[in-house]
Amino acid sequence: MQRRSFVRHAGLAGVLAAGAAPAIVHAQAQIRWRLASSFPKSLDTIYGGADVFAKKVSEMTGGKFQISVHAGGELMPAFGVVDGVQNGTVEMAHTVPYYFFGKDETFAIGAAIPFGLNSRQMNAWMYEGNGLKLMREFYKNYNMINFPGGNTGAQMAGWYRKEIKSTADIKGLKFRVGGFAGKVIERMGGVPQNLPGGEIYSALEKGTIDAAEWVGPYDDQKLGFNKVAPYYYYPGWWEGGPQVDFFINQKAYDGLSPEYKAIVEAASSHAHVDMLAKYDARNPAALKQLVGSGTKLLRFPKDVLDLAFKESMALYSELSAKNANWKKIYEDYSNFRRDQNLWFRFAEAGFDDFMQQQKL
Repeated sequence: MQRRSFVRHAGLAGVLAAGAAPAIVHAQAQIRWRLASSFPKSLDTIYGGADVFAKKVSEMTGGKFQISVHAGGELMPAFGVVDGVQNGTVEMAHTVPYYFFGKDETFAIGAAIPFGLNSRQMNAWMYEGNGLKLMREFYKNYNMINFPGGNTGAQMAGWYRKEIKSTADIKGLKFRVGGFAGKVIERMGGVPQNLPGGEIYSALEKGTIDAAEWVGPYDDQKLGFNKVAPYYYYPGWWEGGPQVDFFINQKAYDGLSPEYKAIVEAASSHAHVDMLAKYDARNPAALKQLVGSGTKLLRFPKDVLDLAFKESMALYSELSAKNANWKKIYEDYSNFRRDQNLWFRFAEAGFDDFMQQQKL
């Protein structure tokens, strides 16, 4: 029987049973997209998430769907990628939503907000709670759809040229901090600076800024921050589980076949899991090396954390009173966070607390 006749008479179920499904994918139109990243190529973890995604899409389509990945600044500024996707200059981007809080503070909830969800809780809210549904409703205003595309896990609190002994040391501190968290730093008396990853080292080295946070030991060591600032603080209370997203132009996405849409979803999920696994696997050795080379590892004083929490909650109340988008999504998010923390308090935290005291 000729192949075309076979497919026509057998139907989809018959085709799948006969093992001919790949031909359906191969018959799809050849597609080439461009992806604008907000990250430098030197970071194989967070920038690499887009490469992992593009490679998987190509593999699952037999090379028919090709996505070229471009580092921050190559096609457009690192913080210009949402505009690029919105107006169709590129089909998609890979970025952290909170970079774009200046458009609407609600963007931040799609990534991380101070004293928010950890990475597992964020996954639960996105996939089993209302997170993905609510954020996609919001992103429609920008002509795009999102797919989770990575998470770093809880981050460090960054590198400081001088020791932070109390809240007084935050006053006037010129601090590079990603996106939305700067609003809280400002309320604490600091001076937030929103710089792309590729520009942080030189600013810290020259003293243009007093402190900077990025992600954690593996990336921070690659960027060399330990060479220009001796104090390394934790925890990064503004990023308990920041999600990185793939943003896709809505028209470009709607133009995909159902099969290609399913492949995009599967590839993004793969990249999402892959990124967190890489950070969890690589951070421990990097932290040991940093401390071994003289980095001073310190925990934020309690009064700093208490003030940061107080100002964060006050900020959220103010935003709920004036931003309808924020209020709708944050209300669901905060209810989910409350229940998650109740559960994690007993099982996860109880187990982790015991295990971290053992000498293994």
